[in-house]
Amino acid sequence: MTVNRVGLVVHGGRGEAVAAARAVREWCDEHAVGCTDIDVWQQGERHSAREEMDTAGDPDLIVTLGGDGTFLRGARLAAENDALVLGVDLGRVGFLTEVPAPAVRAALDAILQDRINVESRMLLTMRASCRLEVPAHMEEVLSYGRGPLLPPPRVRVDCEAGGDWGVALNIFALNDVVLEKLARDRQVSVGVYLAGRLLASYSADALLVATPTGSTAYSFAAGGPVVSPRAEGLVFTPVAPHMVFNRSVVAAPDEPVALRVLERSGQAAVSVDGQLRGVLSPGDWIGVYAAPRRLKAVRLGPTDFYGRLRERMNLTDAPAALADGTAAPLWPVSTPPPGDLAHLALPPVPGDTRPPT
Repeated sequence: MTVNRVGLVVHGGRGEAVAAARAVREWCDEHAVGCTDIDVWQQGERHSAREEMDTAGDPDLIVTLGGDGTFLRGARLAAENDALVLGVDLGRVGFLTEVPAPAVRAALDAILQDRINVESRMLLTMRASCRLEVPAHMEEVLSYGRGPLLPPPRVRVDCEAGGDWGVALNIFALNDVVLEKLARDRQVSVGVYLAGRLLASYSADALLVATPTGSTAYSFAAGGPVVSPRAEGLVFTPVAPHMVFNRSVVAAPDEPVALRVLERSGQAAVSVDGQLRGVLSPGDWIGVYAAPRRLKAVRLGPTDFYGRLRERMNLTDAPAALADGTAAPLWPVSTPPPGDLAHLALPPVPGDTRPPT
């Protein structure tokens, strides 16, 4: 696979990430591949994904060095250009990153030699009743000391606008879009519409729409379901709703989720993959739906999502189950599947050295 230019997204606060970045730059020098640091805000300002990619020379591979938060920064950039993204794992509870830091050179070799899988992940995009902006007097309070805010999202001029359908925003979310209260002592009141029909009006701390990828992030912490990243769908989850119905709803990928701030509600903040992008007032709305574009994530082999779920969430077995006899084996089978099961997505048998199909 040809790689002409690499865009580096580095967690500058971690020494191991800075060291891994040096290894990537050395690899790029050895292979005559351009390399540019990207999404850097030491000067106190951030830029749109389009501006970042243009300045970096349109890299066709984004390498992130950090945890899942750093990967989300890289995904924002990769989605803009339909570039590949490789996550180097330096985090604590990573579901998105792929390789440990010592293996980054081997991973880059594998990409160059086309010995990789490219995993397609659903992204979210959105429309809104108005352009999203953060009022100047709120920026310092709402950024929570986590660095400068991203600029307001651009309006997509290639899409129709106006009427009941608002404006199309140039937004891609890999994890989630969240509408949350601004005042600690006042919940946000929101009418929630699924596939164009009112589901219910909620009073809650927040309401979020997640992808299957994002089901293990904020949605999971709020009590939402764990969804395989291979699945397709939108996961709507209310956060601390003041009502009896507090369940998540999983919608089909072609069923949009709209959130309308009601008349007597306070203002609400809109976050995209954890980044504050705007503030809505009563009467404003956002519509979240599956983006036509997908994220292309580099994988060096089949992803053992459920093994990673057990490991990263520190799942333990029920004492009563263990007391009943022998513990369940981690791998229930030790032989290849029979022909009538060959179409199923199953992890490779431990010790099986055959390449995955």
